[in-house]
Amino acid sequence: MDKILEAVVMSSYPNNVKQGLVRRVIEAAKQPMDSEQCWSMLELSTKLYLTGDTKYKREIGKEVLEVYGHYHPEEFEEFFNVRFLLSLLQEGYGPLGKRSHYVLDYIQLGLQFVLESPSANSIFSLLRIEVLRKVCERPSPKQCAKISKLLMQHPQCIPTGKHQLLFCQQLIRCIGHFQCVSEGEEEIMEFLEQVNKVSGLLQRIWRTQTSAILPSLKELFTIISSTEEQEAPSNALASVVQFVPLELMDGVIRNLTNDDSITDVQMMMAIGRMIDWVSWPLGKNIDKWIIALLKGLAAVKKFSILIEVTLSKIEKVFSKLLYPIVREGALSVLQYMLLSFQHSHEAFHLLLPHIPRLVASLKKEDSNSATSSLEQLAELIHCMFFRFSGFPDLYEPVLEAIKALPIPNEDRIKHLLGQNAWTSQKNELACFYPRLASKSETGKIGLINLGNTCYMNSIIQSLFMASDFRHSVLNLTEGNSQPLMTKLQWLFAFLEHSQRPAISPESFLSASWPPWFTPGAQQDCSEYLKYLLDRLHEEEKTGKRIYQKLKESSLMSQAVEHHYLNKTLIEKMFGGKMMTKIRCLKCLNVSSREEAFTDLSLAFPPSDRNVHGSTSIQPVEEIGPQLIEPPENAGQLRGSPWVQRKAPMASDHAAPSVLLETLGFQESGEAANPIRGNDVGVDAAKDPLSTSGEQECAPKDSRSVPDLINYFLSPERLTAENKYHCEKCASLQDAEKVAELTEGPHYLILTLLRFSFDPRTMKRKKILDNVSIPVVLKLPILVAPEETEEVCQPGKDGAVPGSSFMTVVYDLCSVVVHSGISSESGHYYCYSRECTDTIPHGQPQDGVPKPASDKQLDFEIQWYLFNDTRVSFSSFESVSNVTSFFPKDTAYVLFYRQRLGQQGCLLHEALAEAGRLHGEPSLHKDLMEAISKDNILFLQEQEKEARNRAAYISALPKSPLWWRDLDRDKDDDSSSGGCSPAAGGGGSGSFHGLVF
Repeated sequence: MDKILEAVVMSSYPNNVKQGLVRRVIEAAKQPMDSEQCWSMLELSTKLYLTGDTKYKREIGKEVLEVYGHYHPEEFEEFFNVRFLLSLLQEGYGPLGKRSHYVLDYIQLGLQFVLESPSANSIFSLLRIEVLRKVCERPSPKQCAKISKLLMQHPQCIPTGKHQLLFCQQLIRCIGHFQCVSEGEEEIMEFLEQVNKVSGLLQRIWRTQTSAILPSLKELFTIISSTEEQEAPSNALASVVQFVPLELMDGVIRNLTNDDSITDVQMMMAIGRMIDWVSWPLGKNIDKWIIALLKGLAAVKKFSILIEVTLSKIEKVFSKLLYPIVREGALSVLQYMLLSFQHSHEAFHLLLPHIPRLVASLKKEDSNSATSSLEQLAELIHCMFFRFSGFPDLYEPVLEAIKALPIPNEDRIKHLLGQNAWTSQKNELACFYPRLASKSETGKIGLINLGNTCYMNSIIQSLFMASDFRHSVLNLTEGNSQPLMTKLQWLFAFLEHSQRPAISPESFLSASWPPWFTPGAQQDCSEYLKYLLDRLHEEEKTGKRIYQKLKESSLMSQAVEHHYLNKTLIEKMFGGKMMTKIRCLKCLNVSSREEAFTDLSLAFPPSDRNVHGSTSIQPVEEIGPQLIEPPENAGQLRGSPWVQRKAPMASDHAAPSVLLETLGFQESGEAANPIRGNDVGVDAAKDPLSTSGEQECAPKDSRSVPDLINYFLSPERLTAENKYHCEKCASLQDAEKVAELTEGPHYLILTLLRFSFDPRTMKRKKILDNVSIPVVLKLPILVAPEETEEVCQPGKDGAVPGSSFMTVVYDLCSVVVHSGISSESGHYYCYSRECTDTIPHGQPQDGVPKPASDKQLDFEIQWYLFNDTRVSFSSFESVSNVTSFFPKDTAYVLFYRQRLGQQGCLLHEALAEAGRLHGEPSLHKDLMEAISKDNILFLQEQEKEARNRAAYISALPKSPLWWRDLDRDKDDDSSSGGCSPAAGGGGSGSFHGLVF
């Protein structure tokens, strides 16, 4: 019968004819048959099953074997013996070099017919040994899956005792070697199914023998932490972790992170490879294990590992958000990585270029998964904006991309940031502040944040960029008996000459620290600035006077020289004077008091007050960029409010008004027009008695700096409970109080009083109104008649004819921005530029130096953005627009520099001239040596850091070309298929890139 069957199978008859003949042979095999005939049929069917070159032949072999197993069990048991199986497993079947791949399938098929036979136990014992041997030989994924299938169906064949533990470990080793050699989607799905079968066997073993779990995990960690492997272990190892019970997670992670035998390099390699597992599409709980290990490393303060791994892997994790099949896990890992990385903006900033493209892709996908992920991503981004404010130029494209998505409230943001930080102790991360390899491309140097010290950093950078002040400080001599000023000199010198990208102001912070400030808490930068200037002023004033290298101008009169020499440096640079007058409305008696100031605190007028139309002793008006000229029609002038409020008298003369002007932008090639101009951002006057132009980029309902100065200078009525005690009347009377500027400082500091105390919440709340900032400000200064001829040059922005006011022009130098809604929280950063008076070559006309043109000052001076350690190029447009894009980022402290040739001109010209004559200040020997030594030390630190970092980076598993995920989405908009970013299934290339 075996000859007949073989002849039929090997014949050239059509398969349907063969099938009929085979049916007859199989039916005959169900009848009683002698042992020799049974063996012949079993040998033939074995040959067909194991070496058949077609699926049809193998199917016939299988059918015959099953018939003989059912109807001739004794003969089948005798044939399917231990010796035969050992030969199959060790030597294989078929011609040499073409051994059959179906041995394990054959054994699995035959086992079902010998389970109750006396030889069953011998067979099981043999298989327990042989499957262990097979696994140690690192079979292919397909063969490994067959072993798993065999053992899952016949668990009696699973190795036991110590062999079982070894089997689990070797099976994990096998998985670590799995590779999918094809990029076809069908082949990939087959590979994933094979991996699932193998990891499913591990789950089966662990379920019955929990004692095997920890040794298996130890083997897994050994594989992924190895630094000696030529090839990275397969991501298929992710399938192993998904079956580990979560209740074991805490103990496993604690043992790993506290194991002193595991080096940092090994740990970094392991966590890096685990993070790569987010691309494994069938894994469950993988994100939970990754996050748990990251938290475990934070608990034992392995911050170096966390930083390196986060910075090297976060972009790859982010790119996986394109794929719905792994999106949930990738987003969980991304959230933890970003929310825990709170000591520096580095990780978040790596993602900024990719966010708009990803958001566009998720919107295009239009699925529930994409919508949910978009909302979570937007919440995450707003948390990062809140934590790392002060980068408006970088954040603007991202903000535009997510503007339509929900914005979390501040409590939610603080909750997320609070529960995910690596540590609550800021000082533990102080040495891990952003690692900057070299100076900013701007050539400027940043300041390290020492724990909510951005308020100080912003003020120091603003003072440093005040070039006249900086030169004066750097020119101080040794032994000047001013310890705080000396520390400031050292700090300025390092900012000027250090090779470091950022320096620590720790020494200056401890010396200038206001005693009532709470360490580590956010403070008011304006309060700090006032305290600092007052300390520096008092230090010099009390006898610890510096030797001043500035030479007074020969044009100075004795009185002016005496006045100049008696001033401290702070008074010379920031000191101004203001006259406060109170007029009794009954007897019209006026009392006055002059006082010095270093800054003007500008309050916001009540919301119901029309600030544009308010009046002051010096009527304020905001106009376009043009030189001031008195109006031809005197009726256009506004008189003093006091004149308007009392009955006209013959002796009263309405004082002609002097305008407070602001300059915006001028189109190139257009000359300034004293009457009208087509200036960028300047609208036609809406009211001849209010503003005649608005600053560019300011909303129509926003206020401007001139509005606040106007309100500051406008008369205040003292009535009711606030009546004034008039000495002449000897009683309380209604009165009016007004302030007049009598001396403009060289550097004008304006503080916008944005913080007010709210009695309901018992906290200081912030006024978030947008305030437009003029780049050039013309300020009216009251000048005594006898001073007019001495101080002012005819025809040079001087006193308006017939008045006692003159105009002083100020150029915007710095803007300190506060980001946040409370003075006790938030962040400070500043925009700055270095304003100097550019003097054209050649002889000055009429002996008077010609000031720089408006165009030079407005456009040719580079703006910089200082945000702690980061310094970048910026522009006045960014200064103007920051609040429009980021409502919580508002200008708070402004620095203006008086332009050459203005009121108090001899003093200020002397300061400017001294700066020009001295050029770059020459530092004293000790300071130069200290800077030189520190620069050498920095180079040595860089070399050491480079070596250490190279060791770390070389240890990290490579994940090349991760960005292709994002590039593919950008370039292949027409692609379709389940796994494309827009669809959720996949083209073969996309899927292969995802998994492997």
